[in-house]
Amino acid sequence: MKDLRIVFMGTPEFAVGILDAIIKENKHNIVGVITAADKPAGRGQKIKYSAVKEYALENNLHLLQPTNLKSEEFLSELQTLNANLQIVVAFRMLPKVVWEMPELGTFNLHASLLPNYRGAAPINWAIINGETKTGVTTFFIDDKIDTGAMILSKEIAISETDSAGELHNALMSLGCDAVLETLGIISKGNVRTIIQHETSDTKTAYKLDRHNCKIDFTKNVTEIYNLIRGLSPYPAAWCDFKDVEQQWSVKIYDITMEILPHDEPIGKLITTKKEMKISVLGGFIHINALQFPGKKKMMTYELLNGIGFSENAIAL
Repeated sequence: MKDLRIVFMGTPEFAVGILDAIIKENKHNIVGVITAADKPAGRGQKIKYSAVKEYALENNLHLLQPTNLKSEEFLSELQTLNANLQIVVAFRMLPKVVWEMPELGTFNLHASLLPNYRGAAPINWAIINGETKTGVTTFFIDDKIDTGAMILSKEIAISETDSAGELHNALMSLGCDAVLETLGIISKGNVRTIIQHETSDTKTAYKLDRHNCKIDFTKNVTEIYNLIRGLSPYPAAWCDFKDVEQQWSVKIYDITMEILPHDEPIGKLITTKKEMKISVLGGFIHINALQFPGKKKMMTYELLNGIGFSENAIAL
């Protein structure tokens, strides 16, 4: 059994769950934590710490926040930590000089069953594409993105109602198990890796942007349903509501799907005093929670208490 001296690299809440699991297992020594530099956020542009930084400070962990991963100052400080293993969870692409540094290598936890859904948003795209299963994979980093030799993977089912937020939490829990098991394998010297083989059917987890988060109401009801839940709660699917001479850009968070033949025009916005639905190909999308510009996220019935729509209202 080899003693592990670990440098952990990560930024969001997903990474915090993994780091916390390693520390609570209390079998390995975390000699350093690396996370993103502080940056201003929100309307007030106040300096915001990453979730990993907040955790590291709370737990008195040695913290580094390099702006340049190739700088001599950072590399020298990283070297002095004398780590023999590095773990990366939702961080950034590392230069070769960093991932090659430790004796036992650098492994990454990725929230998909590689080689499928390499890239920035694997959780979202698995739901958007209507997958019924996904998982997590640990692999040794190489000079490309999410292509390295796999150590192990764990699978989980995706239900028809899972949102990206719910799947995120489930995969974080599964990821804890995967990382702890990977650490056990490495410390015992029992690593047997599997090379990734990409095929023409391999799917990619493209970076999310305003364009691919826009709802296309000409698609069928199932595709629209999957897109909205796959982007909830973040970054959220969006569309425009138009009524008479007014138009609003609206984020949609929580929906239910009704598969039902109908003769309504595609995109028609149908409201009562408490409910809202949009007619689409093959059925209706019932909107339960949404956000209008300049307002907080709210339940649909709350919105309809203060605003009414005509029979000509449409979703674009």
